[in-house]
Amino acid sequence: MADAFDSLRRLCRGGAVTPDQDGYEEVRQVWNGSIQRRPAAILQCAGAADVLAGVRFAAERGLTLAVRAGGHNIAGLGTCEGGLVLDLRALQGVWIDPGSKRARVQTGVTWGTFDHEAQALGLATVGGIMSTTGVAGFTLGGGVGWLTRRFGAACDSLRSVDLVTAAGQPLSVDAESQPDLFWALRGGGGNFGVATALEFDLHEVGPEVTAGPVVYPLEQARDVLAGWAEAVPSLPEEAMSVAVLRTAPPDPPFPASLWGQPVLSLSMMWTGDPDGADAALRPLRALGRPAVDAVGAKQYTAVQASQDPYWTPGAQNYWKADYLSGLDEAAIATLVDAAAAFTSPGSDIKLAALGGALARTPEDAAAYGHRDAAILLNINTRWNSADSSTDHVGWTRALWTELHRLATGVYVNFLGDEGDNRIIQAYGEDKYRRLADIKARWDPANLFHINQNIQPATTASAAEAGLAPSTEGAPTA
Repeated sequence: MADAFDSLRRLCRGGAVTPDQDGYEEVRQVWNGSIQRRPAAILQCAGAADVLAGVRFAAERGLTLAVRAGGHNIAGLGTCEGGLVLDLRALQGVWIDPGSKRARVQTGVTWGTFDHEAQALGLATVGGIMSTTGVAGFTLGGGVGWLTRRFGAACDSLRSVDLVTAAGQPLSVDAESQPDLFWALRGGGGNFGVATALEFDLHEVGPEVTAGPVVYPLEQARDVLAGWAEAVPSLPEEAMSVAVLRTAPPDPPFPASLWGQPVLSLSMMWTGDPDGADAALRPLRALGRPAVDAVGAKQYTAVQASQDPYWTPGAQNYWKADYLSGLDEAAIATLVDAAAAFTSPGSDIKLAALGGALARTPEDAAAYGHRDAAILLNINTRWNSADSSTDHVGWTRALWTELHRLATGVYVNFLGDEGDNRIIQAYGEDKYRRLADIKARWDPANLFHINQNIQPATTASAAEAGLAPSTEGAPTA
């Protein structure tokens, strides 16, 4: 195999790093430290030509193929065991056209880099809530962030994708040239090819927004969270809020009296006319007796990067997520009790208020779905030592099980390794069938399967497996 990788190196500008080389241990790591896999080689692609060579190389030799862009995926889908990883992180181009309000971005770019360029012109598109998240994986899985209630999912602002297909051919995909494939790419993840560049619509946002957290001690959390759940459906679309149950870190704006204690933080952002911020956010800021209200004028890029210090790479991570129809009294009690029993100070429970432009967009507009969901729940468990993982995982699963009765589906970007039924739940059976048909046309051999995999409809068992009754009555791995 070493000779074979030498032949790949001769075809590429980027290097192919193998286990016998210095730097391999560092290069193979992904964001989630719980994922420890050892690829046979990691091709550090220097451009689209290297991606073409890597896809053809893997297909011809029957190698398992994984694609890494940001590498932030909780399930570790940017790596594989014993196969070839296409590492796209060197693809760092960002081009902003202020006239057309369009951006073209290569797929190694993270949101921090994207926003740095776009915000210089007061422009943005729907990104994540951390600047270290990769643009490509986030968008191809749908993309929910601070601008979602105003502009929809990230994939709703996507206008074209440069793709390398399973046949090893470059293809430019948009709504006119390949409407079915473009529909599938907007939410269907990496199932249909390797994206090398994305084109987005941009929107006038910032550089300054009104944003920040309002922090409450846990003893107020039940009443405040109930008030939040009642208030958020009526927010203007320019407003977004995420309720976070977490352990207060020893950092501003958390007061020293709460450091190390579980708290409720109502984070919010207003991106409309600054004069309308106070009235729009007042229903969220008037709840309870906050320990601190840190809402005010901030740079959009600073808000996007504010959570980065708490989500650095290398820690152990385990997540469970669902879309929820809402929060009732029992669910709120369950959430607050779980926060009182955090197994790690690095963990949190996020509840993102949805609706607005996301819900107004037709359900069949893209593969991304569940647009009618009220709340996106994400239980983020994070710890530094692998020897106590049973406690952390058990806490996560128990909380998720209690809340799952309110689930209306699941966001594919927050899925771990949870099985076919959960992937179907991310799309619904009708969309899954359509995606499986499109997969069969563009990747019939399922070369691109290191992802939340949509099996091609031509695979003998795919249709049956895809339509199997749900077994989601209890937590999965």
